[in-house]
Amino acid sequence: MTNTIRPTIAGAVLGLAAIGANAANVLVVLSDESRLALRDQRSFDTGFYANELMQPVKKLLDAGHTVTFATPLGKAPTVDRSSLNKMYFGNDEVSMQQHVALLDKLQITSVANSPVISLARVEQAGYDRYDAVYIPGGHAPMQDLLHSAPLGRLLTSFHQQGKPTALVCHGPVALLSTLAQPQAFTRPLETGAKAGKAPAWIYAGYQMTVISNDEEEAAKPMLNGGQMKFTPQTALQRAGGIYSSAANWQAKVVVDRELITGQNPASANDVADQLLARLKP
Repeated sequence: MTNTIRPTIAGAVLGLAAIGANAANVLVVLSDESRLALRDQRSFDTGFYANELMQPVKKLLDAGHTVTFATPLGKAPTVDRSSLNKMYFGNDEVSMQQHVALLDKLQITSVANSPVISLARVEQAGYDRYDAVYIPGGHAPMQDLLHSAPLGRLLTSFHQQGKPTALVCHGPVALLSTLAQPQAFTRPLETGAKAGKAPAWIYAGYQMTVISNDEEEAAKPMLNGGQMKFTPQTALQRAGGIYSSAANWQAKVVVDRELITGQNPASANDVADQLLARLKP
């Protein structure tokens, strides 16, 4: 059968191979935001990291799975232009171009033609049609996903059913959306105030990783003199996550029950492999 990319329901994208009885439908959740607010009324351009989205997406499609793209509001997401660098693709220019070409073919970032749907439509259609969820990084999830009530309901449902939940780099900060009041939790972190007692959290006690504080410090020059309001590592630890990390920019994946987390851009392929292993019949 000729390999094709065909639409299914409500903006989903079908895998490159023929759909078989054991094919899964993976929901990929991205941020609507293209800027991250920093301290002192500053901000900087961001979005999703190209390799963190496209390396797992390509593996999923090549394996014949269905991928559906969603954001909280259903807007076309933005690629972080700084991520269009071969160093994130193993310094392989050919590999980078292949993944960027697929990104263009899927039209994910196209304002006019993006297949992305809103999380409201995902909820209306029913979570049961999805077998797993994947959330890539880039700084954008820190602007909206961590406080998204619709995402919190989705992740809570997946947690209750033990469905694979994979996130990488800054993506794991989105797990905070499952808190009863995520804004109330992050506000002290933003202001530097002393944090109170950690709230009840469905992922408390889970082993996990996320981009480390050391990596955030090393990457500060990209903020052009700005400073993040808080770091994902600190937030997840304060919420009750059991954190671990590898050396800066070395791949690390932590798996605990349904949760699959990757530390940094170099971890995206390994996160994808862990997710694919979970999707095997």
